[in-house]
Amino acid sequence: MTGATARRRGRPPRTESADTRDRILTAAREEFSERGYEKTSVRGIAKAAGVDSALVHHYFGTKEQVFEAAVAVAFAPALDAPKAVAEGSMDAVGERLTRFVFGVWENPTTRAPLLAILRSAVNNETAAAVFRRLVASQLLRRVADQVNLPDAELRAELAAAQIVGTAMMRYVIKLEPLASADLEQIIARVAPVVQSHLTQP
Repeated sequence: MTGATARRRGRPPRTESADTRDRILTAAREEFSERGYEKTSVRGIAKAAGVDSALVHHYFGTKEQVFEAAVAVAFAPALDAPKAVAEGSMDAVGERLTRFVFGVWENPTTRAPLLAILRSAVNNETAAAVFRRLVASQLLRRVADQVNLPDAELRAELAAAQIVGTAMMRYVIKLEPLASADLEQIIARVAPVVQSHLTQP
């Protein structure tokens, strides 16, 4: 058996693996954004990425797994939020966490993939479940670990709901005057509520 026939169909040389994965994830994010989760197919992602659909399955598995990988990449900048919690005194944790998360949203480079993924998560329960699973395991539980009070997970979820809900209204729904309000004004109003969730008895 030759090397060409022994190689699994659609698998590229190892030197191309990272670029191919990135191309597939970029195509997946764009497909999910434009078509939504239900109308996106592995075949469509493969076509957009310029690869065989078998290669998408090889790297990621099912459509749900492709979506989860795309979510992980898009959400990666926000996963450093627990570090913002741990970097200083809990007396100012609300402002640190709020400022960090809104900083991710304010950056066009990190905002675009987040918006793409959120649109799919809002409109499809399977996509929403994937998003919830990632947020719970990679973000909220890590924040809760920094909160030395009863009901730490609930507190972390309430704090996240305050920040994410405001971000959704500002960046996704674009409700005025919130959408065009000065960021410092928003942080000044949201941070004390987040602080209360994370530290008050």
